Amino acid sequence: LYMNKKVLVSISGLQTEIGDDEAIEIVSPGEYHQRDGKHYILYEEMHEDGEAESGVSKNLLKISPDYIELTKKGYANVNMVFEKDKKTMTYYQTPFGNLLIGLYTTNISIIEQKEGMIATIDYSLDINYDYVTDCNIKIKVMDRAQ
Repeated sequence: LYMNKKVLVSISGLQTEIGDDEAIEIVSPGEYHQRDGKHYILYEEMHEDGEAESGVSKNLLKISPDYIELTKKGYANVNMVFEKDKKTMTYYQTPFGNLLIGLYTTNISIIEQKEGMIATIDYSLDINYDYVTDCNIKIKVMDRAQ
């Protein structure tokens, strides 16, 4: 089974730092493919860093029953793997330097519907081995009207 659809990708992540709940949401058009029971979503993300020049990352989201993987290439480079009850380490490359980030995933939920899918990830984040925050990401992939 192989299908190629235009979709709208919405990713919201709530950073739950003490006293500062800042909701972040990215909404972007994307392309959806399904192959071997895995979902592939390609989309672009704009980055604007105040005075620094802005740039684009090309992102690939791979959703399978056991794990969710996000790869960003371009302005920021990272390969993040979320797998329930596992900790993964990766380097997050930014124009301002590299960060070693750790992702400990506590829960993944994937709900498939006719018009799209919703995936949620609960994980804790550490940077350079220091705990930073607990995070919840919600990924919505919806069919774009033809």
